[in-house]
Amino acid sequence: MAKKRVGILGATGMVGQRFIELLENHPQFELTALAASDRSQGRTFQQACTWRLAGEMPESVRSMTVQAPQPPLDCELVFSSLPGDIARECEGNFADAGYAVISNSSAFRMDPDVPLLIPEVNHRHLDLLEVQRQNSKRQRGFIVTNPNCSTIMLALALAPLHFKFGVTGVVATTMQALSGAGFPGVPSLAISDNVLPFIDGEEEKIEIETLKILGQLQHGHITDASMNVSAQCHRVNVSDGHMAAVRVKLNKLATVEEVKETLASYRALPQEMNLPSAPESPIIVRDEVDRPQPRLDRDAGKGMSVTIGRLRDDNVLDYRFVALSHNTIRGAAGAAILNAELLIASGIL
Repeated sequence: MAKKRVGILGATGMVGQRFIELLENHPQFELTALAASDRSQGRTFQQACTWRLAGEMPESVRSMTVQAPQPPLDCELVFSSLPGDIARECEGNFADAGYAVISNSSAFRMDPDVPLLIPEVNHRHLDLLEVQRQNSKRQRGFIVTNPNCSTIMLALALAPLHFKFGVTGVVATTMQALSGAGFPGVPSLAISDNVLPFIDGEEEKIEIETLKILGQLQHGHITDASMNVSAQCHRVNVSDGHMAAVRVKLNKLATVEEVKETLASYRALPQEMNLPSAPESPIIVRDEVDRPQPRLDRDAGKGMSVTIGRLRDDNVLDYRFVALSHNTIRGAAGAAILNAELLIASGIL
């Protein structure tokens, strides 16, 4: 099968660079177009971009010319990591022009006809694309989004419990890595010897996106999951890897061992289809008293697994645990790529 030609919107940013890294030698995608802001346009990628990831900038993109984030681009689908202030207009223009838009930005996440997709959790929400096509009058183009980086971690950890026992309440306290703020991100004098107890808009995203992801699609409409979600978000002095201390209340009580087995044994459609970016175990449960840790566990499953540890009974709700995932892989670029792989496997692309 011929590879799909793909472009990246916001290619010079941190998530854009992660897209480039993950797409290098991908079995289904060939990177053929790069787009970014005004100051980068017309320059080669090597001239326009200071490479921030480990290792060298891939040779394949160095001489590519950075273009404007608007159609036409030499590709069939675009991965978007555009900032929110321009994402809605740009992504909408690409969808209207017939491109498949796989977005990491927040612009369209809560639109009622746009799938907010985690393939292991709510692949059936792709049926919304037919509603989107009818509403937009588009013949070919469409938009699929992935959730906020912390929401992906939390929703994937909750999904097996919700499907088996029913989750009625969640309290999550996040400790989020510096890379989640992009580059240069948080000033060093603000974060050194410090924890910042506020990330603008982050708590609201977790609280509302989780309900949509775990909701039920019926008659072309998603009914939010019936649970209460409370989030507090903090920025900590860690390079990569978001962590959350989570407490959950279940509708049906179970033993800690039953909860652990439900999480550790969870497999879903991406694993059944053996999608290229799907981890063998989307959820890894560790028994050590001091795991997970960002430095030790963020790359589990090539950065696509959520690691859970310190699973215990809770004195206030029912159970508590600590979750960790790689925020720019599972929480951003890797999530969008996995979404695109599912679209191919489902015959949509």
